[in-house]
Amino acid sequence: MQTSTALVARDAETCWRTFIDAALLTSWVPGLRRAQVIAKEHGLPSEIHFEFSSSLAYTLVYRYDHDRLEVQWTPKLGKRDAVAGSVRFEPEGDGTRVTYAIQQGDARSDAERALDDPEQLLAAFAAHLQRVR
Repeated sequence: MQTSTALVARDAETCWRTFIDAALLTSWVPGLRRAQVIAKEHGLPSEIHFEFSSSLAYTLVYRYDHDRLEVQWTPKLGKRDAVAGSVRFEPEGDGTRVTYAIQQGDARSDAERALDDPEQLLAAFAAHLQRVR
């Protein structure tokens, strides 16, 4: 499991709402071409199918803990190419400490592994939040 932590200059609730909004995923996840919500539970996406610019595609199942501002995901379809992981948003000063953990599938190429580098994903997420102020 790879883990990265960053301080984001937005409040934790804004970070949470941005992260769980599947319609926004293509605007900040590098290389993501399409994110299609397959199922919802309690108004939140519980299953999302991801397609990247390469032939990489997989489906993830999500669990949410709003009280802890934490999201966890596990692969459903395409497990060898998919990722498992979690993200947590913790208020810190005027911003939010974001901790992102990811475990990549065994069948991924080096280029596909680079798409889900936790440091790059956190940087892309923080940059997106700065653009939408």
